[in-house]
Amino acid sequence: MFRLTSRLTAAAGVSLLALTLTACSDSSDQTPQASTDTPAAAVSTETAAAGVSPQTTASIAQAAEAPPADGEVDIAKLMEPGPLKEMTLGDENAPVTIVEYMSMTCPHCADFHTENFKPLVEKYVDTGKVRFVLREFPFDPRAAAAIMLARCAPENQFFPMVDVLFKQQRNWATASDGREALLQIARLAGFTQESFEACLTNQKLLDDVNAVRTKAGNEFGVQSTPTFFINGKRYPGNMSVDIMSAIIDPLL
Repeated sequence: MFRLTSRLTAAAGVSLLALTLTACSDSSDQTPQASTDTPAAAVSTETAAAGVSPQTTASIAQAAEAPPADGEVDIAKLMEPGPLKEMTLGDENAPVTIVEYMSMTCPHCADFHTENFKPLVEKYVDTGKVRFVLREFPFDPRAAAAIMLARCAPENQFFPMVDVLFKQQRNWATASDGREALLQIARLAGFTQESFEACLTNQKLLDDVNAVRTKAGNEFGVQSTPTFFINGKRYPGNMSVDIMSAIIDPLL
């Protein structure tokens, strides 16, 4: 495992807020609209603190059966190559493909990745049953900046970088100086000041990240994060491994 994970986890533990919703969306006061500003400027922009909404919803994670899909898309179209290299785990010939769209500043995405992602990988990805694809859907400039840094991390360190950024989400997503907070994390991943600046001023990378989000919204009906596509069927919101198992197992 990439050493960044253990070093940062030991440096500062993160306790995410208790959540009553299972997904983040544009309408949420905790996830501002994505921006096309250059990331070097955007990371210094204030973002709303990740708070708890007064609205409550019944969590599908408490159900013992598979929830109904929110819709379905053509799996071939969903898997068409985009402007960015696919970030995947698992056998490309696995019988089940899961595509997750996430925003790095979404606390519900962080909750999934800190609580459910590793058990899901161990149960299904490592056993050759699932191919997992992670795609960007940033809701604000800091989310875009964070996923760009993960993209710029050394080869094979994308997922470890994402893991650490989610575990440290409260430290950088709501910091008064988001730029400096991200720089401190990036330095532990091997970034220099120069490579940090180069990544966040890479306009093509930012444009490609935004293009992934735009396509997901316009063509695949993604409106909130996390949103999962399991063999083309759309499931918005954080889900436990037990609930995902109820969806996956009949497909095997």
